[in-house]
Amino acid sequence: MRTVTVVGASLAGLHAARGLRDQGYDGRLVIVGEERHRPYDRPPLSKAFLTGEGPTGDGGPDGGLGPLALTDPEDEAELDAEWLLGVRADRLDPRAGTVGLADGRTLRTDGVVIATGAAPRTLRAAAPPGVHTLRTLDDARRLRAGLRAGAERVVVIGAGFIGAEVASSCAALGLDVTVVEAAPLPLVPQLGERMARACAALHAAHGVTLLCGTGVATLRGTHRVTGVELADGRVLPADVVVVGVGVRPVTGWLEGSGLALDDGVLCDEGCATALPSVVAVGDVARLALPGTGRTVRAEHWTSAAEQGAVAARNLLAGATVQPFGALPYFWSDQYGARIQFAGRREPGDTVRIAEGDPDAGAGPGGGFLAVYERDAIPTAVLAVNRPKPFTRLRRELARAPRLAAR
Repeated sequence: MRTVTVVGASLAGLHAARGLRDQGYDGRLVIVGEERHRPYDRPPLSKAFLTGEGPTGDGGPDGGLGPLALTDPEDEAELDAEWLLGVRADRLDPRAGTVGLADGRTLRTDGVVIATGAAPRTLRAAAPPGVHTLRTLDDARRLRAGLRAGAERVVVIGAGFIGAEVASSCAALGLDVTVVEAAPLPLVPQLGERMARACAALHAAHGVTLLCGTGVATLRGTHRVTGVELADGRVLPADVVVVGVGVRPVTGWLEGSGLALDDGVLCDEGCATALPSVVAVGDVARLALPGTGRTVRAEHWTSAAEQGAVAARNLLAGATVQPFGALPYFWSDQYGARIQFAGRREPGDTVRIAEGDPDAGAGPGGGFLAVYERDAIPTAVLAVNRPKPFTRLRRELARAPRLAAR
C-alpha cells in the first residue's frame, strides 16, 4: 500500500496509525479529523477537567491540549503522518479508492481505517442555551464555563457512566444536582439489577437526587434553560442541563459506500470489513464474536486503544490473520469510588460477592468485589474500590477468554 488514510483523529485512530508504523508500514499516512485538535484523552473530561483538579486541556494561549494530549512532538515525528484537522470526511468510494472531504478535497488512498467514533444522542425537545452534551474537549470547555458562571442547580439527564461522572463532578463543586433516568434503574444492561442498585446508591450517599422511571417531556426556557419538565408533570429548576442519553456511531458519511452498517460498521473478529483494504476500530466498529453469531460494539477506552494494532496488522496482511480477543474492560470514577468491570455478563448469570458488602456503601474502607458466573464458571467481575483483587481476577478471565465469551 502506498497510502493509508485514517479517518478519525481519535484514540482509536491514533493507535491504528501507530500500529501501522510499528508493523513496518513506511508509506504515506494521512490522518483526517473533524475536530481541530490532535488526539487527546477523553476520560478526564467528565471528571477532573470539570472540577479543576486534573488536566485542564488549556495548553497556552493557542488553546492547546496540555496534559490531555496523547502525542508529543517526538511521537508525531516518529509517526510521520499528514494531519488534516478541522475537516470532516463525508464520503467513501472504495471502487475509486477515494475519501471525500467536506471542504471539497478528495484523497486517493489504498487503505482506510475508519475511526470516526460516536456522537452524543440528543433529546427531541428543543435545547435552549445552557443545555450541554459531553463528548469532545470543546464540549467540556463549554460545560465547564457554564458551571462556573454562577450555576447553582444542575440536572443531568441519563444515569449511565458519563451522566454519573458529570453528576459526581458537579456535586464536588458544591452544586445542587438531580439525575433523571428513564429506566427503572440505571446500568442494569451492563451490571444486572443487584449490582446496578449498589452502584446507583452512590448518588444518594453523596447528596445527589436520582429520579428513575420517568422521561423528559420538554426543556423550559427561551434565552436560557430554566428547568426540565418530566413526563410525569414534575418540573425541575435548572441553571445547567447535561444530556447523557447515549451515543450513536458516526456512520452517515459511509452510506452508499457498500459497507454493511448496523449501529456501527460491521466487521469480522479482526476489525476487517467486507470491503478489501477497509478496517474499522473504536466506538464505530461492530465486531463479530466468534462462535456466537453475534456482534458487539464496545464504547470503552481500552477497546479503542487495543483494536488499533490488530486492525493495522490485518489491513497490511490483506486478510484477517489476527482476531481481536481482548477481554472487555471499563472503569468509572464516581464520588471518590472507582468502579471496574471486566468480562461479558449475560442475562441469567448469577452474582457471587467475593469481598465486601454491596449494601454497605463505598465510603472509606467500603466497596466490594463481585464475580458473575454461569454454571459456576466465571464470566465477568465487578469491583468498587477493590483494585488489586479485581486485577487478579481480570487476568484470570483473560487467560480463559472462552469462558468469558461463551
